[in-house]
Amino acid sequence: MIAANPLSPAFKVLLDAIGAALAFLYRYIPNYGVDIILLTLAIRVLLLPLAIKQIRSMQAMQVIQPKVRELQRKYKGKKDATSRQKMQEEQMKLYREHGVNPFGGCLPVLAQFPILIALFGVLNIPNGLPHVRAHVYTGPQNPAYSQLYQDLTSPGQAKGIHFVGANLVCSAREAGTGKVVVKGKGTIPTVEKDCGKGGGVRIPFYLFLVAMIGTTYYQQRQMQRASPAQNQQQQMLTRIMPIFFGFIGFSFPAGLVLYWTTTNLVQIAQQFYMLPRGAVVEENGDRSARPKGGGNGERRRELRRRPTREPGPPRAEDRGQRGGERSGREKPVEERGGGGSVGPGQGASGSGGRRGGNRKKRRKR
Repeated sequence: MIAANPLSPAFKVLLDAIGAALAFLYRYIPNYGVDIILLTLAIRVLLLPLAIKQIRSMQAMQVIQPKVRELQRKYKGKKDATSRQKMQEEQMKLYREHGVNPFGGCLPVLAQFPILIALFGVLNIPNGLPHVRAHVYTGPQNPAYSQLYQDLTSPGQAKGIHFVGANLVCSAREAGTGKVVVKGKGTIPTVEKDCGKGGGVRIPFYLFLVAMIGTTYYQQRQMQRASPAQNQQQQMLTRIMPIFFGFIGFSFPAGLVLYWTTTNLVQIAQQFYMLPRGAVVEENGDRSARPKGGGNGERRRELRRRPTREPGPPRAEDRGQRGGERSGREKPVEERGGGGSVGPGQGASGSGGRRGGNRKKRRKR
């Protein structure tokens, strides 16, 4: 329970700031789903430099990965502490020579966590409601809560809380069960949710979950192209994690699932454009370490960069090369002086040899 847990004053300020930003957007665009998407996009733009640094660091690690594996094979089977320490020293030396930080891909991710967790906490209704309360005093004794807070806590929720047919305050587990009352505690108010009735109400909630699982899986598969080769356990984790997120997302408010899906889509778009273009070039200029894939757009860019030969008359060097090839084929017959019997299939070569001999005699004269 993030909202009720006093983690730190700084983190509470971050939660309040995100809640106030969401309430501000709702004031001018009274649609909770659209506001969640806009706020997620704004935060991803702010975190873009960290995302770029993360991808470039992973690509740099991929470039030197063959040398790292060669070093590991060198010390394979050596379990003593001296050999292990020497291998680590050589690895660090290799990283320094190529300007690679082995922890460069982790630090940007860790730096993003506070903001992403704070946004997660604000959208977790009703736990995040205290952060969207946003007192606006219209008089000495007349506090007015933000419009978003009033719509989220009103019985049945207002129309603006719905998005593509789903009440974003309800979860997929609660969908179709009618009225759901969540009792508050402390600063968390009691919320009465109108989650609808009937099986048809559940369809948009399930579509949200499918979109979240699908985008999570695709985003992780996309990142594998920029990361070094993974072992079997890590590959299995890539397959299991999307299903695990879908399982826990079944009990989360649909607004949280929408935020999660939007974040995945933004990351997929960022990686689509950054993974092909951010390949690290080795010292010898070889770009063979470029990650495979990158979409059809990268393939078209490579084709455009390839020089094409324009149609026209044969070049002088081409004519000389073809002439040399013909002379090479005529030489055996010429050495025989052009005389004697001509075998099958050698008539043209023999006549060509005699003509070549006559031309040489004329040049000598």
